[in-house]
Amino acid sequence: MPGFQRHIEACNNTPGPGPRLPFRIGDRHVGWLMPETVRALTFFPRDVHFDSRGVALAGRLRGPAAASAALDRLARHLAEYGHCRLRGEAFDVRETAEGPVLATLDRGAIPLFGVIGQGVHLNGLVRRPDGLHIWVAVRARHKAVAPGQLDNIAAGGIPAGLSPEETLIKEAAEEAGMPPELAARARRSGRISYIMTNEEGLRRDVLHCFDIDLPEDFIPRPRDGEVERFELWPARRLMEVVHDSWEVKFNVNLVLIDLFLREGLIDPDSREGRALRAGLSAGP
Repeated sequence: MPGFQRHIEACNNTPGPGPRLPFRIGDRHVGWLMPETVRALTFFPRDVHFDSRGVALAGRLRGPAAASAALDRLARHLAEYGHCRLRGEAFDVRETAEGPVLATLDRGAIPLFGVIGQGVHLNGLVRRPDGLHIWVAVRARHKAVAPGQLDNIAAGGIPAGLSPEETLIKEAAEEAGMPPELAARARRSGRISYIMTNEEGLRRDVLHCFDIDLPEDFIPRPRDGEVERFELWPARRLMEVVHDSWEVKFNVNLVLIDLFLREGLIDPDSREGRALRAGLSAGP
């Protein structure tokens, strides 16, 4: 498969629900459950009901607080029996990426329940006379996901109760030592989505992408141990790495392809460019 397109295909490896059953909160379809997860949930008849439409939280659990408490109980049980690994960080549960918050759920259980997960990614750009340069983060070797691979200057999941912009400022400070007043200059540049099955479960991810033009005298510094170091690369070099290798974290490839299209480094009106653009919004 051609270089850029293979990254989109890798992140969209689940064309349909397969054996999964719909999971609802009230009448809102919020996720998808594998049969083994459904079987584990049968031990909680007070919290989970089963019907012809799939699996739902019990009707008595009215409101986000009650639904969140029930999901917390279920997630802890499932983690105890090895179905997932809890992260100690709550994410909002919504029917759609822009819909109202129906509950919260531990980040580690989001793929297990097939719930939409949202994150932010920041492209750190330096525009020089010889062309566009991009700050690249080298992920720490101890990371559970994509250790040692290349990443954006800052990125992270959106915790419960925070907006993408608030998360961006938090992550930029924590990961790259970027002052809030500088991070606030970032501009929203796009939205990427994909549906991917991996060892965690079903990732129905929505990525909110931002760009920031950085002054030459700003040097990002690792702050929280997530990143080993930062390097400033010519955009063309990074394009080659994305096209020819798997050195970049799986979903960061999509964020960079989106950037290359917007900057005209990949012709957006070409056959390849149109196919890539369509593939960047294949998820929820």
